[in-house]
Amino acid sequence: MSERLQPGDVAPDFTLPDADGNEVSLSAHKGRKVIVYFYPAALTPGCTKQACDFTDNLDLLAGAGYDVLGISPDRPEKLGKFREKENLRVTLLADPDKRVLDAYGAYGEKMNYGKTYMGVIRSTIIVDEQGKVEQALYNVRATGHVAKIIKDLGI
Repeated sequence: MSERLQPGDVAPDFTLPDADGNEVSLSAHKGRKVIVYFYPAALTPGCTKQACDFTDNLDLLAGAGYDVLGISPDRPEKLGKFREKENLRVTLLADPDKRVLDAYGAYGEKMNYGKTYMGVIRSTIIVDEQGKVEQALYNVRATGHVAKIIKDLGI
């Protein structure tokens, strides 16, 4: 488990396949702010709620200068099904080897019903135009999280 990012850290660059298998890099978004959110699994209730909330607010966020990238350990094919089923407009990226999840501190020890296990820590990292971490939010809730981000960013 890697360390969690802190405001002011350089956001680790990455290149991952999207739902269509196209490569997407964080560095390609330089000059714009990016909301990178990490979620455990496509097509699950909490992750669906969160992805739909980002999609519903995508125009508002884009208008304020933010791009949104959602990253999970799912394969591109599953992300494609997720996007189609839920009519998602956010860019979904596949990180099956959990390399980026780990680099961002979004994969590690979790506890559920008294059991400890390794898994995706639902997290949101806001990256500024220069590629630095503006905010690093860990163990966020799926429901209401997007509204909280919008409020906190003053959008």
